[in-house]
Amino acid sequence: MNAIGIDLGGTWIKGVLMNSETGEIIKQLYHPTNGDKDRSTPHWQQAVADTVAELRAESATKVNTVGLSAPGLPNNTNQCISFMPGRLSGLEGFHWGRFLGAPVHVVNDAHAALLAESRFGVARGHKNVVMLTLGTGVGGGVLIDGKLYQGNLQKAGSLGHITVDGMADQDVAGQPGSLENAIGNVTVAKRSMGRFSSTYELLEAVKQRDYFAQWVWLSSVQKLAIGISGLANAFSPDLVVLGGGITQAEDELLLPLADFMRCYEWRPGGHATPIKLAQFGDMAGAIGAASFAIQSEPLF
Repeated sequence: MNAIGIDLGGTWIKGVLMNSETGEIIKQLYHPTNGDKDRSTPHWQQAVADTVAELRAESATKVNTVGLSAPGLPNNTNQCISFMPGRLSGLEGFHWGRFLGAPVHVVNDAHAALLAESRFGVARGHKNVVMLTLGTGVGGGVLIDGKLYQGNLQKAGSLGHITVDGMADQDVAGQPGSLENAIGNVTVAKRSMGRFSSTYELLEAVKQRDYFAQWVWLSSVQKLAIGISGLANAFSPDLVVLGGGITQAEDELLLPLADFMRCYEWRPGGHATPIKLAQFGDMAGAIGAASFAIQSEPLF
């Protein structure tokens, strides 16, 4: 049995045709999210339909299972995104099943990344997992007893909006000193007093032993450790998974993070919470969307 997963992002629409049993990727596709901006219908809606059609044509068997990951909060039946202000105009309330003429199971993009890791990646076999996606902002997801926890209004897992510095500025969700503001790419310029515009630039300076850059970066990693330590107390996970573009820093991230975790994490009996980098890269959302659709009951 094959399944289709679509990841709708601000820049790219990514799609996979996946074997639902083994996780083998049979075909993957990329399409730009915004094409002809003069169209009366948002380009991304038709681009998703085209991607689904192309992937169906690649399957040797009929494909009825479609999952779609997107930024924002899904409605309580996971048929559409109910809340996503400021991005992808027309996304809120758009019913994908009616548009595509088939059941479509919609999930938050960070939740999808967690599902990809728990079903086929580094978290496979673990029942209780916390994942943080470190990118432009900070997303997340929580797996409890082997099931994705979405919570009231489907906003569970908004882990970037936990406080790690109560005296700092509020983030887009109104949270003071949030983890997202502490390490997300969106605040690099502010955190570095205008010297760097991206985490990549910041880390290049870190490698050149720029002491100011090292201070900015280590301050961010320190707050990440504080956040992870708090989440470990709240959920007591088997594993914490880190994904997103910032994890490309690898040892520049993991080595100082390990030192800070030793300072802050409560470790009864000396037991530390394992932290691993995600296995899947930019296709995690699409793989997770397919996984979510596979495990979901038909919507109609």
